[in-house]
Amino acid sequence: MAGPLEGIKVLDWTQWQMGTVATALLAEFGADVVHIENRLTGDAGRGLTFPTIGELPAGRTAYFETNNRGKRSLAIDLVKPEGREVIYRLVSKADVFVHNFRQGVPEKLKLDYDTLCQYNPDIIYAAASGYGPKGPEAREPAFDMIGLARSGITSATGVPDDPNLPMGGGLADQMGAVMTSYGILMALLARERLGVGQQVDVSHLGSMMALQGLTIGIGLYLNPEPRPKLTRKQAGNPLWNYYRCAGDRWIILGMLQPDRQWPVVCKALGIEHLTDDPRFCDADKRRENSEELIALMDGIFIKKPVDEWMKILKGTGDVICTPLQTIQDLRNDPQVIANDYIIEREHEVLGNVKVRGLPVELSRTPGQVRVEAPECGQHTEEILMEWGGYSWDDIAELREKEII
Repeated sequence: MAGPLEGIKVLDWTQWQMGTVATALLAEFGADVVHIENRLTGDAGRGLTFPTIGELPAGRTAYFETNNRGKRSLAIDLVKPEGREVIYRLVSKADVFVHNFRQGVPEKLKLDYDTLCQYNPDIIYAAASGYGPKGPEAREPAFDMIGLARSGITSATGVPDDPNLPMGGGLADQMGAVMTSYGILMALLARERLGVGQQVDVSHLGSMMALQGLTIGIGLYLNPEPRPKLTRKQAGNPLWNYYRCAGDRWIILGMLQPDRQWPVVCKALGIEHLTDDPRFCDADKRRENSEELIALMDGIFIKKPVDEWMKILKGTGDVICTPLQTIQDLRNDPQVIANDYIIEREHEVLGNVKVRGLPVELSRTPGQVRVEAPECGQHTEEILMEWGGYSWDDIAELREKEII
């Protein structure tokens, strides 16, 4: 059965990560995504390599492959009016147009919403930015680390001597991409139901605030005074904490009903005598004496490896815990493999590769992992003929004029 977005045509004028991932998410569920690239240089992300951790052969980059799989590539010169005329012709047949350039760039190139909706009033026009479409910084550029810092999440994960702890992997870009695709899907549904096209605006700032929705929401309701940050050794609920085990691996405890689960944990750790100890007998007392209790638990957990502790704790039937894993651990995690969160596929250039699967499973209209990202301009001719109705003579003329 076809994917749920089969037949949806997406013009993807994005680069780097936030925008490219948003459209890749649409491609995974059947959308025909055309990645618009600079005729000579391609997407800037094509040049981002990681020589300190390894590189791919054949001129491929892991960054671009990951962010642009399942798309087709159209290489074009948008500075020239004839290049923009090509885009206008394609827009008339498209459902969605996406970009993540800062405010002012689309307007300068006449690829803004007001211009494109003249060619297709039903177009869904998505703009992904750093700070949102309004306000004094609406036109400012931003990358992932800027979104992390401005949204408050790096300070939330910081510790007293290092209050700003950035996170790797482009978390703000990834969350911004999810929100961009989410907004596009809502706009497509509104168009189907109400017959209207519209603009969708998403930002790093808004997306990362949404990711912290509970923390920000509680803070806005209660407006608490800023409090000193607690380290692991000071955690208010020692059963919501992490502990080093033998072999230098860690185990995470995640229990939000600690009074009910405290006796079970005591038995599993062999400290039944502390179950009713007045220092630790309820959540308030454990909070008051958390440093003492955590130090005691540290001394117990370090005696056995994490796998042994997992068997002991899971064997109780009432302890919520998991090992702390690295990215490398995920490759062989049986839960990851069982749910196809990592799969093996044949790449036309790289051969057999392991890639990330899909995070959402639909029972009747499943998505599909299409492994390869396109070469720059690989599909230019077929896109122009399929979407734009161009002839081979038309295409030859565009090539002669260095438009494509």
